Amino acid sequence: MPPPSPTTWQLVGQLSTIGMSFVLALAMGFGGGLWLDNIFGTRPWLSFAGFFLGLAAGVLNVYRVMQLANKK
Repeated sequence: MPPPSPTTWQLVGQLSTIGMSFVLALAMGFGGGLWLDNIFGTRPWLSFAGFFLGLAAGVLNVYRVMQLANKK
């Protein structure tokens, strides 16, 4: 069995970051919303908005990585 090509290892590296980037986007969105809630006193509404913006950013990031993986 021949060793995998460098492009295979690059693809594995990109796909392995999906989970971390998704969780990081959620945490940043929720954290930003929580921070703004503390400033403006609107708890919990901006936390919810930040969570859903982070969720959207995470899904978009996963979509982009999967599109890149499909090209290779």
